[in-house]
Amino acid sequence: MSVQLRKINEQVMVITGATSGIGLTTARMAAEQCAKLVLAARSADALDQLASELRRTGTQVATVVADVGNPADVERIGQAAMERFGRIDTWVNNAGISIFGRNEDVSLEDMQRLFDTNYWGVVHGSLEAVKHMKTRGGGAIINLGSDLSDVSIPLQGIYAASKHAVKAFTDSLRVELDKDKAPIAVTLIKPAAIDTMFVAHAKNYMDKEPTLPPPIYAPELVAKSILYAAQHPKRDVFVGGAAKAFSVGNFAMPSMLDRMMRATMFKQQQTDIPSAPNRRDALHAPDPQHELRERQGISEHVVETCPYTALSLRKGKVVGVLLGAGALFAAWKLAGRPATRTWSLNRLRQAL
Repeated sequence: MSVQLRKINEQVMVITGATSGIGLTTARMAAEQCAKLVLAARSADALDQLASELRRTGTQVATVVADVGNPADVERIGQAAMERFGRIDTWVNNAGISIFGRNEDVSLEDMQRLFDTNYWGVVHGSLEAVKHMKTRGGGAIINLGSDLSDVSIPLQGIYAASKHAVKAFTDSLRVELDKDKAPIAVTLIKPAAIDTMFVAHAKNYMDKEPTLPPPIYAPELVAKSILYAAQHPKRDVFVGGAAKAFSVGNFAMPSMLDRMMRATMFKQQQTDIPSAPNRRDALHAPDPQHELRERQGISEHVVETCPYTALSLRKGKVVGVLLGAGALFAAWKLAGRPATRTWSLNRLRQAL
């Protein structure tokens, strides 16, 4: 059904994982556009500092210290929004964490903790949003997936599994709400590698410090996509042409993609720096050292603009199909001879 969404300056927006990376960038950008904000994160100090910063610019802000893996905490987020502002127009399920390491090395406890945040956090947040939106005029639920919602990579297997699960839940919820004719838009955002505190927050099982494979995009591109989807119903948004190329390549040439990852992805996710024995991470508790930072600076060259994403947001379905077909054709042409196919899709990702 057709869903009518408010302009950002008329919205009450919930953002989880609001004190770092994409969540922080989105909160600041939404504040610039005069949204009323309900910000959630695990660190009370970081939330207080961020709220003070935004209130100095005139933004109305409510904060909730919450672990999205705990359904009672997520319920408190919804209650805070209703008590302060009386409704929720957009709920952004952004909180997330990763683990670097071979699947056989990662403890089950850490795997389960990652799923508590990445998957169950999205489930809890989405259902809490539905509960309030269904009876108060609808709104938008925006879930943060990944290019790894469509494909997996070595050394981040459990992270990719959680993002596959987020996609499955999001797609199912969208159809159920549509069947009920509920005025709620459900969007899955699929970013490529983004220069945030993602690597610094991740738990590392490798001997070397982790990093992200190129190309690496700016977090502002994701924030802009989130705010666009908050105002214009979108099913999926790929942030970064590389994310779309990766998805299309996996659909059209999965064996080639496997070979490419076997040849490149182990090296591209590790630096030459030994991992410190006392390395901190944010898997089980917030890391104060890395709060209130949008970017880590993990690459000398960060892609600040993306024509693919800009076009896909502002044009209709036909253009989206053509863009996807173009990515597929480019992947096929770059594949060339069988001997070159192990590295050609990687070239395409970097070109986009």
